[in-house]
Amino acid sequence: MPYNNVDIERAKKIASFGLCDTCLGIVFRDVEGESSRERGKKVREELGIEESRECWLCDGIMNDIEKLASMAMDALKEYEFDTFLVGCIVDDEILKKEKRLGIEEGVKREINREIGKIIEERTGKEVDFKLPDINIIVDTICYNIEIKSRAIYIYGRYRKLIRGIPQTKWPCRHCNGIGCIHCNFTGKMYRESVEEIIAHEPVKIFEAKDESFHGAGREDIDVLMLGNGRPFILELKEPRKRKVSLKMLEEKINEFASGKVEVYGLRYVDRKEIEKIKSAKYPKIYRVVVEYTNKENLQKAVNAMVGITINQRTPKRVMHRRADLVRRRKILDMKLEKAENGIADIVVKAESGTYIKEMVTGDEGRTTPSLSQLAGEEIKVVSLDVIGIGD
Repeated sequence: MPYNNVDIERAKKIASFGLCDTCLGIVFRDVEGESSRERGKKVREELGIEESRECWLCDGIMNDIEKLASMAMDALKEYEFDTFLVGCIVDDEILKKEKRLGIEEGVKREINREIGKIIEERTGKEVDFKLPDINIIVDTICYNIEIKSRAIYIYGRYRKLIRGIPQTKWPCRHCNGIGCIHCNFTGKMYRESVEEIIAHEPVKIFEAKDESFHGAGREDIDVLMLGNGRPFILELKEPRKRKVSLKMLEEKINEFASGKVEVYGLRYVDRKEIEKIKSAKYPKIYRVVVEYTNKENLQKAVNAMVGITINQRTPKRVMHRRADLVRRRKILDMKLEKAENGIADIVVKAESGTYIKEMVTGDEGRTTPSLSQLAGEEIKVVSLDVIGIGD
């Protein structure tokens, strides 16, 4: 035999199972030949046997590569992509048979490679083994094609311009999102959220199946988010479209938001950026409007708070969803901007994670020192706005 690395007796035993040329070539990878089918044909011809009509190993799948590739092409018609990767599902019996022949997942690799080559030729797109836009799953058991589109991540900043809406979707606490009389069968505690307002247009335009919203912290429902806005990343899951003008998208979002929310600075990012904004410790600037009794006492308390570190036990209002811990946070700066007729505007710059309302009221002694404690009187929060995030 001209192929020195082929054991003739072993080849005869393997061929006796009844293999198609492609599967025979999968077993004998060391034989010269551009494809598995070509290698298998050389081995078979050297042995002087006919190609098996019904392959014991692949059960005829290799004869359907063209059909499966055409099915994949049909499934891809509605997707925008530049790179792809083919994967397949085969019957467990094939994997068991491969072990008897001393190979492992050879049939799967062959199917993936050959279908991938056809798709490359017909679309001009490229195979990407690391981070493809599209994963094509070929089910050779049910003869079905599933397309998995890699998520798209869009970074931006948002301003929340009205009070009364939460940052993210808030499932009804009575039915946990199923829908009941308490939530008017919406499944939600609030009719809308910053997340839903921002995601509405992108989900439609990218033809995504779903979305997730990742914010750099969050503001309370009754707090405005002004100034330079809060960083966020919108994750669009299973998108059919990928090439969208973010300038156009920004306009569409702001038009739909109708003065409730505003976004700007949209740009495409990768998944790693989520962890960055989640772990970032941005200092924040707030404007808090308070009720007071004695202006002089208030001014002294404001002056005393600058540069100190306060101890904050988890506020009573969030204990139902946060661990009961004591957090130490530094008040970086504080200024009394205006104080008239018992109403004052105070601007506060504080470390990330500072509970500003409790810094003012003291939360029945859970935050010390507090503005109320240092002023020697009860100071109440009228309103709170975030007016800056970052340095």
